[in-house]
Amino acid sequence: NHLSHDDPLDFFIINVGGSRYILSQELLASHPETRLGKLALSNRDSALDLCDDADFLENEFFFDRNSQTFQYIMNFYKTGHLHVREELCVISFLQEIEYWGIDELRIDSCCRDRYYRRKEMKESLDICKDAEVMDNEEEDLTGVLCQDLRQRLWDLMEKPDSSKAAKMFGTLSMFFVVVSILNIALISLDFTILGTPIILDALEYICVIWFTGELVLRFMCVRDKCRFSRSVENIIDLLAILPFYVTLAVESLHGGSTELENVGRVVQVLRLMRSLRMLKLGRHSTGLKSLGMTIAQCYEEVGLLMLFLSVGISIFATVEYAIEHDMPETTFTNVPSAWWWATTSMTTVGYGDIRPDTALGKVMAFICILSGILILALPIAIINDRFSACYFTLKMKEAKEAGF
Repeated sequence: NHLSHDDPLDFFIINVGGSRYILSQELLASHPETRLGKLALSNRDSALDLCDDADFLENEFFFDRNSQTFQYIMNFYKTGHLHVREELCVISFLQEIEYWGIDELRIDSCCRDRYYRRKEMKESLDICKDAEVMDNEEEDLTGVLCQDLRQRLWDLMEKPDSSKAAKMFGTLSMFFVVVSILNIALISLDFTILGTPIILDALEYICVIWFTGELVLRFMCVRDKCRFSRSVENIIDLLAILPFYVTLAVESLHGGSTELENVGRVVQVLRLMRSLRMLKLGRHSTGLKSLGMTIAQCYEEVGLLMLFLSVGISIFATVEYAIEHDMPETTFTNVPSAWWWATTSMTTVGYGDIRPDTALGKVMAFICILSGILILALPIAIINDRFSACYFTLKMKEAKEAGF
């Protein structure tokens, strides 16, 4: 592998992590935007800025980088194609190609889709880990008043895998959520059996007392009260009990009054809002937590989905209305009705309350339904990858807290 000193610029010895590669000056100069391309066109002074060390007598340049990854870099110089092997870490590969001055857009189409999927999954994992770090910061109760007691209470309520008592508390909390939801459903049936309404009301009071005590204890344990109040989970906990107290206040103040006609409706709405307690299951379910984190991370994809659906609904509704509105006894009486039809068709619900009668209208309905299926399928792969990444991160966190 020795080079003749008479013509040192014709070939370069590139030493990467102890592996030596002989590359021609012409080959490297064909990619002047890359690190080795700049090296091939540089003088001795500037060459030292592009490598870790150099032996100008042998025309050998040393790089303290991964020699295995450099094989793909060398293949890029020789063939003009950049490939990514399945077993490579995409972030490590990205760092390597950035060092060598090669843009990730140069990755061949056969590897590009897999590369970007794995890169997005890694970014999702990083976001989930950042959220985990923020949660851990909130749990730091060092130096607070009654530190030991507050730490034990916090672990009991927030870390179900930390002890048997904590697991029992989490199970009991889920039990009260389920009982509360079933109780709301049973209250709506208006039982006339003797004593049943009293029992259901008593169950409602017991569940609300449990939820209130749980929220108050969490609030008392944390150091940063403002941050606790801004947390989505704690806002859900507050919304789960707030309708009960507001309903109680409204009924106490205006229960026997006939002056306010809308009081009854307000009370009914507030009672229906108690169904928000179902969201409390998210505190104890890894799957629901993962779903919430996925939606928060995929807002751009969801926004694009809504945009595509809106455009499709507007186009198909207008065309279908133009085809059907002159038909006798048509259900397409106006454009808003056509919007409703297009919405139910593109989302493949199809209530059947509004339907086309003409042959052309049915063909257009078929195209509308097919377009809806294709549009809804577009972001599914991305959302699924994000969900898998979030779920994996949360399961790892649970295993770590359990001591595995």
